[in-house]
Amino acid sequence: MSNINFQILAKNNKARLGSILFKKYNKIVDTPVFMPVGTYGCVKTILPNELESIGTQIILSNTFHLWLRPGIDIVNKHNGLHNFMKWDKPILTDSGGFQVFSLNNANKISEEGVSFSSPIDGRKLFLTPEKSMQIQYYLDSNIVMVFDECTPYKKNNKIISIDDARRSMNLSMRWAQRSKLEFNRIENKNNIFGIVQGGMYESLREESIEKLINIGFDGYAIGGLSVGEPKDDMKRLLEFIPDKLPSNLPRYLMGVGTPEDIIYAISNGIDMFDCVMPTRNARNGLLFTSYGNLKIRNSRYRDDLKPIDDSCQCYTCKIFTRSYLHHLQKTNEIVGSRLNTIHNLFFYINMMKEIRASIKNNKFTEWSKNFITKRSIGIQ
Repeated sequence: MSNINFQILAKNNKARLGSILFKKYNKIVDTPVFMPVGTYGCVKTILPNELESIGTQIILSNTFHLWLRPGIDIVNKHNGLHNFMKWDKPILTDSGGFQVFSLNNANKISEEGVSFSSPIDGRKLFLTPEKSMQIQYYLDSNIVMVFDECTPYKKNNKIISIDDARRSMNLSMRWAQRSKLEFNRIENKNNIFGIVQGGMYESLREESIEKLINIGFDGYAIGGLSVGEPKDDMKRLLEFIPDKLPSNLPRYLMGVGTPEDIIYAISNGIDMFDCVMPTRNARNGLLFTSYGNLKIRNSRYRDDLKPIDDSCQCYTCKIFTRSYLHHLQKTNEIVGSRLNTIHNLFFYINMMKEIRASIKNNKFTEWSKNFITKRSIGIQ
């Protein structure tokens, strides 16, 4: 019996307006939704009440990093991640598979799991599907992700072959089965999502979907995109995969991306997104606006008295000038990172609100065309 209730409230072509009810916590998330990334149990530079004030409904935290620091025993003493970080809305936890994939020193991959050296202190660690499920049980995240191997786009500077992609996908499917078995064994009352793998090959993606559906999950994620592949390949798979997934369950595209990428994915039936882009770019002084992206460090903004975006209603845009934010960026003041983060996350969260309204009003195609055209104009 699933602890999630997903309803599709309206459609505009393939774009879907929906809601996810988390039965255990009686919390509702409206979709399409963007999840800010709070890797270590916090979204960098921004407080939980600020996240809530800009309309954040759900965040992502990371199993791998929280396992290393502060350790699951510490989180467990707080009765889970919600109480540890004082966030009373839903949390999704990534299983750690992508983090293992991204470690240069990692990767002794076996059928049992992955052995690697800690990036913090070098100690030898071993992560398995069962261990990932146990960690996420103590984190008490509302959505648990299966442990998988993120298939790279290239191997030894060559596009990964279909045989290597098949081996990787099949290993992920066996790990998905083990993840589900362990999830059930420990009687986790939250929700578990499967992850579709298969590299750039439609036939493998379809096979992965069939295997995941046979196991049975509360929702389905698309992994292995935004890993260095050309944009055309990502779009090709986004046109292919969603239609193969169950229509009555949430669809989650992992780690993507730009506003334009998110809109394209929504137009193909995706419901959930996460990406570090708005927060990481904010700290580096790259700001999203309705007229394109703005590099606040550029000297042209030294005496610019306009807000970042004169159509934006975030706290930063209401109060501060580009000139002041330029000054904070040039002097590396942490307040600058905070104000930039508030703006970028507001931009993403507000974009999703507008998308939901446009789907409800059967105007998503028109809205998205106008939004993308306006962003191509350039900063005013």
